[in-house]
Amino acid sequence: MPVFVWEGKLANGTIKKGEIEADSKASVQLLLKRQKVLPTKIKTKPKQIVLFEQKIKTKEIVIFTRQFATMINAGLPLVQCLDILSSQQANPTFKKVLTQIKTDVEGGSTFADALGKHPKVFDGLYVNLVAAGEIGGVLDTVLIRLAVYMEKAEALKAKVKSAMTYPIIVLCVAFGVVAVLMIFVIPTFKDMFEQFGSALPGPTQLVVDMSHFFRSYWWAMFGSIIIFIIAFKWAGKQEKGRYYIDNALLKLPIFGPLIKKVAVAKFTRTLGTMISSGVPIMDGLDITSRTAGNVIIEKAIRAVRSAISEGQSMAEPLAQAGIFPGMVVQMISVGEATGAMDQMLSKIADFYDEEVDAAVDALTSSLEPMLMVFLGGIIGFVVVAMYLPIFKMAGSV
Repeated sequence: MPVFVWEGKLANGTIKKGEIEADSKASVQLLLKRQKVLPTKIKTKPKQIVLFEQKIKTKEIVIFTRQFATMINAGLPLVQCLDILSSQQANPTFKKVLTQIKTDVEGGSTFADALGKHPKVFDGLYVNLVAAGEIGGVLDTVLIRLAVYMEKAEALKAKVKSAMTYPIIVLCVAFGVVAVLMIFVIPTFKDMFEQFGSALPGPTQLVVDMSHFFRSYWWAMFGSIIIFIIAFKWAGKQEKGRYYIDNALLKLPIFGPLIKKVAVAKFTRTLGTMISSGVPIMDGLDITSRTAGNVIIEKAIRAVRSAISEGQSMAEPLAQAGIFPGMVVQMISVGEATGAMDQMLSKIADFYDEEVDAAVDALTSSLEPMLMVFLGGIIGFVVVAMYLPIFKMAGSV
């Protein structure tokens, strides 16, 4: 929809200006009359070409959510809250989104419907929780729960990223060191070895041949890496390819258990937050499955939802899925029996947050010596292979 720039007068004669996204000038006039503004000027805002929009960070959404909850709790009207928060927003992309939401709410939309028009910023979980808060009249409480949930989810994501960063850096350094040795250092030794006139030892010949391959076919190696990355991303977007990739990730010897713990923590935290905010369990499971991040876990959650719709308990299909640990299934079963499902899910999530912490620490401590040995072994092999002919010549002398 086009954006219109308007100017008008209030009943007390005050001049007011702003922007509204609407279908036509007539729609803008109608919206302004509802706000008791007499329009004096309305014109279409010229389109601006934006090459790179600033990304909206999760932290910015969390801050907005907390500030919004505080304002609602203080008794400020919804539109005024959005007006204040959009005007003080430093991120131009987020400011534009909040302005559009304010315009939609002024036009008669519910806050949840206005948020739902921006799925890249406010996901299904956020929108559904806000809808439940609006219906129940506890929007400020729901927003605070949302902010807490997002902070904990972001902390969980940061832990996993920190566990992956170290091995990736070490592997990149190893590849860079080997590439420099093969392309620049080994050829110098090769010219010197050719002057000896004798056959090179096996390890030395292997390193020399690898150096020749690096220098002659570096373009093929880099091309193969790029093709592999593109093919991997393409496969990840296909239904079967994503299934095989996600299944393989869960079965990895070191990272598999960590991925499962992260999935359990995310599932229980998300579902617990939604149930405690008044979202029906069927809707909660549907949204949770879509935000699972793993096809295997998504399939298991959908099976749980299907079983509940047929009258079964939640614990039974969870146990049959084979993804969730026995302790989780038993605690959920107790939560169902006592009617305290949201509290039980929250306790499970807290427990698995600690489990993820411990798993990340164990992973880092175990990978560090393995990667150092790997890096030292490669460089050591190349160095020894290069000095073997020199040792051989010294022995013959």
